[in-house]
Amino acid sequence: MATRPSGPPPIVYILLIAILGWGGWYAHRSGLLSSWLSRTSGSPTAQPQAPAAPNLPQAQAPNPPASSVNLDTSLPNPAVLQMDGSVTMVRIVLALKSGYSQRNPSIPITYGIPDGKPNGSNAGLKALMEGRIQLAASSRPLNATEVQAGLQAIPVAKDALAVAVGVNNPYKGGLTLQQLADIFQGRITNWSQVGGPDRRIRVLNRAPQSGTYSVFQELVLLGLPFAPDNPPYFTTATEDVTTPLLRALGEDGITYSTVDQVQNQQTVRMVPIDGQMPTREAIQSGRYPLARNVFLVVPRKTSPVVADFINYALSDQGQQIIGRTEFIPLR
Repeated sequence: MATRPSGPPPIVYILLIAILGWGGWYAHRSGLLSSWLSRTSGSPTAQPQAPAAPNLPQAQAPNPPASSVNLDTSLPNPAVLQMDGSVTMVRIVLALKSGYSQRNPSIPITYGIPDGKPNGSNAGLKALMEGRIQLAASSRPLNATEVQAGLQAIPVAKDALAVAVGVNNPYKGGLTLQQLADIFQGRITNWSQVGGPDRRIRVLNRAPQSGTYSVFQELVLLGLPFAPDNPPYFTTATEDVTTPLLRALGEDGITYSTVDQVQNQQTVRMVPIDGQMPTREAIQSGRYPLARNVFLVVPRKTSPVVADFINYALSDQGQQIIGRTEFIPLR
């Protein structure tokens, strides 16, 4: 008698295959239905993306600079852009003025009030705070009073102070920063105290209204006062001038000015400070101790043309112009 095969009958397999096939079709159809419902029901996971806002053109000055500053330009443009300030920076300002005027010939610019001669950093900043000019050039940073008055100083170049003696001065050595401070505060009064001949040192100090005077006082004297005048051994100029001081050095005098104002003079020579001469490399690397920034200064609120002039000074073209004045560009 034949035996029946073990296991479920064939009909079971047929039904199982049918059930699995129908389940797969249903899952696929449910997924499509769920996707369709999520697109039409406002589900947060399937919200259509809002179109991106168009890139609106930004208002900018002609020939935008590689480096620029943002200023409050809510004041109207002046009929004449009046500037005053640093005598040291006269080459920078006049060179920038010339380049800017070629690009914007309809904007008159003056430097120095009232007669076209700059009056020094301190006087220029005072005129700016009083609203008599729109832009000041300063060879020193702002003090607390000027900052509180709302002035803003924008660095536009680097410069360095040079210590100068007459070309025929028998002292041929250098000075440390401390020795330099001692000379200008009256503690060292003879060249023999720094290794030179037994001869009295004659100090020719700059005028107090000079920005260079203020910078020297901060960098060298750390804000302490200069020695009092004691003619002829210590005298302070009454005007912010350089050439008369350099011419008066003779064989025993010492003074200071900017590198730009000293390096091309045939009657003087620069003194190394802390073993460093004020070369461009030493200034940029920070090895020379009497380096500084120079600034264009504006009030809290200014006009578009003033901002454009400053941004021109910071542009590649402006920095190239500054480099040709023997100051050191920021870039």
